[in-house]
Amino acid sequence: MLDADQTALAVIDVQGKLVGLVHEHQTVLPCIHQFIRACEAFDLPVLWTEQAPHKIGQSVESIKELLSAKNKPIHKQSISCYAEPQFVDELRRINRCQILVIGIETHACIYQTARDLHAHGYQVHVIADAVSSRRACDHHLAIARMRQEGIIITSMEMAICELLKTADHPKFKDIIAHIKR
Repeated sequence: MLDADQTALAVIDVQGKLVGLVHEHQTVLPCIHQFIRACEAFDLPVLWTEQAPHKIGQSVESIKELLSAKNKPIHKQSISCYAEPQFVDELRRINRCQILVIGIETHACIYQTARDLHAHGYQVHVIADAVSSRRACDHHLAIARMRQEGIIITSMEMAICELLKTADHPKFKDIIAHIKR
């Protein structure tokens, strides 16, 4: 069960040239936005990455608007975020053991990052409705493989409800509003 005091969010490679190419991008991108807003309401620390932005482009403008006030993206060349020393340093600094993972592409950067985080003792929760790949089959295979490897596959609403725990949560109305959008 997720605990807001132990949880961080990893927003992985939601970048210009890729976003429009991924399967069901019309529903995935709004889900990513909703989930970031909900996580901000919980005051979760955020790790934000961009894969080779000089080639692929920077994060889409809507993601930059959501994240840039508190964060700067971690630029990486490696497929796994965990292979980037700055990502690992930031992960250690925030000192959270549960990592929520959203972004693109499921079969590449999401899968390899989730696998590496899991191998290093983190409890990884991949938000299935906030990740995607260019091809649906790659997305579905990556979700199945992560599940087989012990990575938790969940949904935006399920994760939010786990973090809330009760309707008495002081931010319940604000956070639920993000689900209903």
